[in-house]
Amino acid sequence: MTDGDTTAGTAGAGPLDGTLVLDMTRALAGPHAGMMLGDLGARVIKIESPTGDDSRGWGPPFLGEGDERESTYFMSANRNKESITLDLKSEDDRDLMTRLVRRADVLMENFRVGVLARLGFSVEHLHELNPGLVILSITGFGHDGPEASRAGYDQIAQGEAGLMSLTGIDEPTKVGVPIADLLAGMNGAFGTVAALYERERTGRGRVVRTSLIASIIGIHAFQGTRWTVGGEVPGLSGSHHPSIAPYGLFHTATSPIQLSCGSETLWQRFAPALGLDADEARFATNGDRVAHKDELIEVLGAIFAEKPAEHWLELLTEAGIPSGKVRTIDEVYDWDQVISQGLKVEVDHATKGRLALPGPVLRLDDNDYAGARREHIAPPTLGQHNESIRRWLDETEADGPGR
Repeated sequence: MTDGDTTAGTAGAGPLDGTLVLDMTRALAGPHAGMMLGDLGARVIKIESPTGDDSRGWGPPFLGEGDERESTYFMSANRNKESITLDLKSEDDRDLMTRLVRRADVLMENFRVGVLARLGFSVEHLHELNPGLVILSITGFGHDGPEASRAGYDQIAQGEAGLMSLTGIDEPTKVGVPIADLLAGMNGAFGTVAALYERERTGRGRVVRTSLIASIIGIHAFQGTRWTVGGEVPGLSGSHHPSIAPYGLFHTATSPIQLSCGSETLWQRFAPALGLDADEARFATNGDRVAHKDELIEVLGAIFAEKPAEHWLELLTEAGIPSGKVRTIDEVYDWDQVISQGLKVEVDHATKGRLALPGPVLRLDDNDYAGARREHIAPPTLGQHNESIRRWLDETEADGPGR
């Protein structure tokens, strides 16, 4: 796509086709939310400072050198977007921002509490400009409360919200992806769609708020109720489930495998397949197996170590036991099942040519393309659409007032 092009009117079919999103966010949580909306057909205009989204500098790896260097990190969260650079301390750029707000359906921001208001765009002012505007605000620790002013970074949130206390073997360990950011983005996109649906009835936009810590606490699931209901403080669970056994990772003679006996029926099939007595007192029920989990893992570990992974996976499949490999990232993107689900897409980048990206997680109906788009748009270069967005505003304003 060249600077003279724009995604306006070319988003393709999808439930959010015709929806204009202003993405003022940077780094990962907000950009991920904006990308999800873009995947579903929204037109997403990424509003960046003249120096760009922080994640443009996060690497290596990078593609290219000098002024044409592009961060692969940035590319992970910014497909299906346009980029315009604005300095909101400039009167001209604030005026352009005002024009965009009047046309928009959604505005997304992840500044610290109060920053957007200091830039001249408080919630009250935004809704004066556009009463139907849905505003998504993502913070680190929530928009109010005693620690609302703290900056939000993923690993800090993983620790503060308890996730690291559950993850690892010898010490608290972060998840291998920025899970707090990603979940906050997913929750933000979900809340935004709900607010757009409500606006169809009320005609007015809401402020949707979520945070990194809320998003981590929201996935505590049974680990949370172990404490709130059961009075038990969970600890590190390593590669085995704390409440189901056997359920976890085992080393074979070649490479690790994983399996799950999530019911007594599965255990009754699993045990004899490995030459064990399913009714032995230590292991007869799930409660027994959890109580004697270390012994069970030791027994199974000795058995699995005798033969290669392929042997065990074939045996477990024949017995109807859920099991699988532990794949490396390169193996994942070459896996035919991943490709069949549209989880790898190809895009034409403005300066880097044809690129492969991780794809959208949703497919609509029985279509054979990912998300709601037949074609995806590459992450934009910084300010790639400065001129085309200005031209679009001039043309559409000539046709009449916005929303």
